[in-house]
Amino acid sequence: MNIYKEILEKKGHILALAPMEGVTDTVFRQILCEIGKPDLFFTEFLNVEGFCSKGREKVIHRLDFRDIEKPVIIQLWGNIPEYYAETIEYVKTLNPDGIDINMGCSVRDVLSSGRGSALINDKVLAKEIIDVVKDSAGDLPVSVKTRIGFEKIDTEEWIGFLLEQGLDMITVHGRLSREGYSTSSRWNEIAKCVKLRDSISPDTLILGNGDVKDIGQAKEYSDKYSVDGVMIGRAVLTNPWLFSGRQPEDISKEERVTTLLHHLGIFEKEKGDMNIFNSQKKYIKAYISNFEGAVELRTRLMDVNTVDAVRDLLSQ
Repeated sequence: MNIYKEILEKKGHILALAPMEGVTDTVFRQILCEIGKPDLFFTEFLNVEGFCSKGREKVIHRLDFRDIEKPVIIQLWGNIPEYYAETIEYVKTLNPDGIDINMGCSVRDVLSSGRGSALINDKVLAKEIIDVVKDSAGDLPVSVKTRIGFEKIDTEEWIGFLLEQGLDMITVHGRLSREGYSTSSRWNEIAKCVKLRDSISPDTLILGNGDVKDIGQAKEYSDKYSVDGVMIGRAVLTNPWLFSGRQPEDISKEERVTTLLHHLGIFEKEKGDMNIFNSQKKYIKAYISNFEGAVELRTRLMDVNTVDAVRDLLSQ
């Protein structure tokens, strides 16, 4: 039994943290393991072409994870099938719990090169990639994260095509590739994916994704739309304690400050030599909120440029 079905059998539905570039790295995932762990983690997405080039050392950190984070799924993207195979041979040495193919990213630079959700418009290449990943993955389950269409809703044709590929799981984001977050996620289309699954590939699990704010809503949507689980993304930066079921107002100032300091300690250990402190400011915003004086403190913290400077300021 693969990890997706193991979780479903144990929990009744799956709560997953969405892969978010520059957000869901090993540092943040290690913190979530302590303050509110989802059923399933996905790594930041790794470009297989970059991994198979001289620039490997610039991207390989996206594969970093610790045992505490398991189960963890490695997410890959790109449009050269043989590079998937080469990357997966290395990935398997890390002993992850699955391989996920990104066919949903809508970032312009990704789309312009025919990758991410651009693969919705190229089923021949999409199938080649899926076939190579399945052949290379061995016993690891293979899943795809995607959307309901590129420029128009294409649920029946595109999701129907994916369901014919014998995937272990498909995560469906209920927006088009060309849409921003101002458009609501179409959960009625995600429900259609479930009905298609029932008729085409009953063993494939379906996760829904888009606009879910907390685990209460996730459970409600799992029941209402008959999905096997829900993937939550942006909301975790509003409330890093989200997967514990605690609300922002439940978290004290002291716990928020302690968690930030702990986060930065892990950051120093994992990435301190990368000179990327500014990348941590999104987490300062996430932790330092919802208490009296938070805005003023956060503003001051945003002006510093080292971990030690944060510690000095908080010690005051």
